[in-house]
Amino acid sequence: MLEVKELKKTFGTLTAVDNVSFTIPDGQILGMIGQNGAGKTTTFRLILNFLTADSGEVLWNGKPLKKTDYDIIGYLPEERGLYPKVSIEDQIIYFAQLRGKSKKEIKPQIDKWMEKFQVKGKKTDKIKSLSKGNQQKVQLIATLIHQPKLVILDEPFSGLDPVNAGLLEIGIKELKKQGASVIFSSHNMNNVEDICDKLIMLRNGQMVLDGTVREIREQFGRKKLFLETPISIEELKLMHGVVKAVETNDGVKVLDLEQPEDGRAIFEKVTQGGYITTFSQQPPTIEEIFKMKAGEFHE
Repeated sequence: MLEVKELKKTFGTLTAVDNVSFTIPDGQILGMIGQNGAGKTTTFRLILNFLTADSGEVLWNGKPLKKTDYDIIGYLPEERGLYPKVSIEDQIIYFAQLRGKSKKEIKPQIDKWMEKFQVKGKKTDKIKSLSKGNQQKVQLIATLIHQPKLVILDEPFSGLDPVNAGLLEIGIKELKKQGASVIFSSHNMNNVEDICDKLIMLRNGQMVLDGTVREIREQFGRKKLFLETPISIEELKLMHGVVKAVETNDGVKVLDLEQPEDGRAIFEKVTQGGYITTFSQQPPTIEEIFKMKAGEFHE
């Protein structure tokens, strides 16, 4: 279990991380979101001791991380770092040896991992011959092949097409099943909603959201209404409590409400003619909440 307690880091007059605290139990995934410069990468570097915190502490299973503990960590940095003239096989073995594994242990596993992440190429191919997406998958294999107990992934979905992003998502969920503590950052809110057990958002170095995806969404109230009805958008806009009304290309009307309670009266009006195929009142998505919280900073 990873515990981060009141972590703070300043650079001159800039406070990059401001009293950030969270816990990741074994077998759980924490998603970290925030705009560029919010403090996500700095937090990761503090956990890994690449940077020294001004205050606070990082604990692994209740104790400060020791040098030997870093062998059970898998870290995928935002800035990828592979040696272009080295073969896939030698690259993976090299990174595994840095984590205390032997060539004899790792070499037999490489074919399986390349197949798992559908790396196009032979293990004897040099890194520079691979596409950007396949290079990223090789670095991901190098991050995971030593079976880490703590996995830190900084923007792992960046640059991946939907198919490869799906493979990565499966890989992250497998880590959870194996009991690893996983933390990842992403600008893709769909990935965050689909994968993480818990979510935090940083803004200007401070935590502004903390909880499960469901808990965070429900905090903002069920003010989004989806319905299919013959009633026109113009009529819907005039109903009490409707702030905004639009119609999607597939004919679904989407209403923004002043208060969740306004949905009941709207339901009674739109169903007076009988059955309608869609009436769903939902809280905002994580992406919508992200934009709201980011917007507060710019107001």
